[in-house]
Amino acid sequence: MTEENKRAPKAVILAAGIGSRLSPLTDDCPKGLLSVGGSAILERIIRNCLSSGISQFVLVLGHQDDQIRQFVSKTFRGIRISYVFNEMYQDTGTAYSLMLASTAVGGSEFIKFDADVVFDVKILRLLMDSDLPNVLCIDRNTALENDEVKVLADDQMRVLEIGKSVDSKTAIGESIGIEKISARAGSLLFSELAKRMKIPAHHQDCYEAAYAQLVTAGTVFHALDVGGLNWNEIDTAEDFAAANAKFQSPITTVSRGQQLALDEAAAKAINQG
Repeated sequence: MTEENKRAPKAVILAAGIGSRLSPLTDDCPKGLLSVGGSAILERIIRNCLSSGISQFVLVLGHQDDQIRQFVSKTFRGIRISYVFNEMYQDTGTAYSLMLASTAVGGSEFIKFDADVVFDVKILRLLMDSDLPNVLCIDRNTALENDEVKVLADDQMRVLEIGKSVDSKTAIGESIGIEKISARAGSLLFSELAKRMKIPAHHQDCYEAAYAQLVTAGTVFHALDVGGLNWNEIDTAEDFAAANAKFQSPITTVSRGQQLALDEAAAKAINQG
């Protein structure tokens, strides 16, 4: 089902982190505003959303939040955006930030993005076209290491386990940090997050811990393999260099129709060549 046939979900972008492993680049600049291929990471995410029909945004901010607000206000006009500030961003993880988005999301379906991931717009379109309600984007082509969020799934791509502790030998791929969450699962997710965040020991948790709990309790998530399409999480200077190697030109907003015409022209040129 394409987004033309139903109401587009909201986009929830987690952009509160300090990005300490990218210091000194992030000392005076939020990670999401670092430039990759001539465009800020956050701009790439928002333009990919706009190109896919998403026009409502929830941004969870923390480190250097004023810079992000000013950048978005200057770069994008007329989009519907809600800002949520994580006052405890220095001492909390992504689970806490996602919990704070609950009121702004309301009862809507949403797609959650980490603000340090650059990706091909085709990944988002594949995700939105899926008829399945709860979907995690994974890459089955990456070498799995201990620090990566890994996914174990059955032969129907139903998620059985998710997290860094999943055995690399049995995992089918790495979660890339982009997920579609239905309104029903979202309600359960925010309830689980609120329960966990009442305990200070869980303040540094990643949101995948709540996903894992929902899976254990019976909520069905499916994995969507996007291997072969470009994406890059940016945690370190090496990641930053790799992202710039993959994405070498500024991003523009391109509708599906425009993209189809571009793809057809490119295919025609190859065939004629």
